[in-house]
Parts: sequence; C-alpha cells; structure tokens
Amino acid sequence: MRFALTPEQTQFGKTLHAALESTKDPWSTLTDLGVPALLIPAEHGGLGADPIDLVVAMEELGHHAVPGPLADTLAALPALLTDLDQPESLAELATGTQAALVLPPHVPFALTATRYFHLDHDTLATATPTPRPSPNSVAPRSALSSVDPHRHLHQLTPTTPLAQGPAVRLAAARAFNLATLATAAQLLGAARAMLDLTVAHAKARTQFGHPVGAFQAVQHRLADTHVALELARPLTHAAALTGTARDVSAARVAAADVAQRTARTALQLHGAIGYTREYPLSRWLTLVRALHTSWGTQDHHRGRVMAALTEDSWTWD
Repeated sequence: MRFALTPEQTQFGKTLHAALESTKDPWSTLTDLGVPALLIPAEHGGLGADPIDLVVAMEELGHHAVPGPLADTLAALPALLTDLDQPESLAELATGTQAALVLPPHVPFALTATRYFHLDHDTLATATPTPRPSPNSVAPRSALSSVDPHRHLHQLTPTTPLAQGPAVRLAAARAFNLATLATAAQLLGAARAMLDLTVAHAKARTQFGHPVGAFQAVQHRLADTHVALELARPLTHAAALTGTARDVSAARVAAADVAQRTARTALQLHGAIGYTREYPLSRWLTLVRALHTSWGTQDHHRGRVMAALTEDSWTWD
C-alpha cells in the first residue's frame, strides 16, 4: 500500500500553507478556500472530500496553530450530521460556522464557536454553554480555564433533540474516529512547526564561536525528532485510508508521542527563552499540551488498539 500524497493533495497543502502564512484572519481564509466544507457531501453545499484531504488540511492548521474547535467543526460534526441526515446544520458548517460537540470522552472547547451540539448515549441535541458562578464577577460565565489561552472549555446543557436511537451510536463512532484522526494530524503539524523553530534557533544561536547546531549532540536530537515525526506521518495517512479504530488510535498515540517529544527537544535546545509566553514557541507548546488529552487520552487510545489486537485470530504456522 502506498501512502504518498497525490500531486493534487501536495499542492493543496502548499496552498493552505501559503494562505495561512499571509493572513491575519485564518478562519475567513479557510472558509474562502472551502476547508470547512471538505467532508460535507456535495448535496449539502460541501466538497465531498476524503479523510486524507482532511489530514492534509489539519496538519497545516496545526503547523500554523490556528485556534478554534477544528476537529469538532471539520471532522466530527460533518460526519455525525451527515449520517443522521441534518441538512440545515450541514449547510451552516459548509459556509464557515464554527461549532463544538460533546462526545464522551471529549469535552468541547471553542473561542469563536456559535453552535453547540451534545451527544449522550443515543441522543443528539443542540446545546448551550452552561452558566456557572464566577469568583471574580457578579455575572455568571460558561468558559472554564485551559492550559491553552486560545482554548475555552465549556460545560453544555442540551436543548433541542435532533436525533435518537441506535443510529446515533453508529454515527458517533465514525465521528469520534474522524475527530481523533484530525487531532493526530493537527499534532503532527504542531510538531513540525516546533522542529522548524528549533532548527532555525540552532542555526542562529552561537556558543564558543560556532552555531549550536554545529554540535553533534544537538544534531542528533534534531535528527531523532525528525525521524520520529516522519515515522508517525505514514501511520496517520494509513489510518485515513482504513478508518478503523485500531489504525486511528495507533496514529493518534504516535502523533501525540512525537509532539510531546518535539516539545521537550524544543524547550531543551531553546533554553529559558522557550518558556516565555512572548516567544513564538509557547503557542505550540500550549497547543500540544491541550491536544494531548483532546478526543481521548493516550491510555484510552492504547486501550482501543489493544482491544482490536486481542479480537484478532492469531496463527503461528
């Protein structure tokens, strides 16, 4: 099986990269390029693209640290609302509406979401953020604190039911897999951005009259990080092709591990400046820390891989 991207997919990634490099309003740019409509069927105003196209887009969004409920809006909800035949909501998403979803074990977050959905067992409903008392203000607030300042966590209250029954559970399984896949790609993009920053820093910073990147120990750390990143990417592409829980969770575990590894390498090679909020590296550090438990923890996804393996029939002859 060949996991290389097609020329069209490669060009799509380059186009997204160039567009995000030059914009101050990433979501409007993404809407203009049709990214929110990728997984939405053509009959609902979407592009009807494949999961591998979503992976290409999400890696670039992670590389540029685009904020917002990306896996919810671009992956989980298009799949869920398509399977449950919700054309009005799909049309909203296709035109660029950001939305968030509660789908255990995922807790929704959004800085700019205007639509919320809640899935509990076999019921999908619209939802609203739940106000809670604020210790510093008379007015209630719904957002909870997060390690990522661009991420607002919410507790949601279901409002209007949209769909009920066993079909909801089946749709939820596909939605969860796609959101997990999207998060894996986003983590890969964030890792690539941190590696790029660290390589540039190693070339520019000097010690003893030489760039620190000339020292073998530094070169080995960067090379090992690059190798780990390049090994995780084919897993994510393969998961986009198969769509199985085992492959998606394996890709998610590998992507989160390499993102954490890259974050440690970046911090160690940057030194104290890497910890400062003003330095660009901090944006990806907080993003990776938040995404590390988004759409399931590492333990949850390792458990899914192990469950799939134990269901297989092993023969040794």
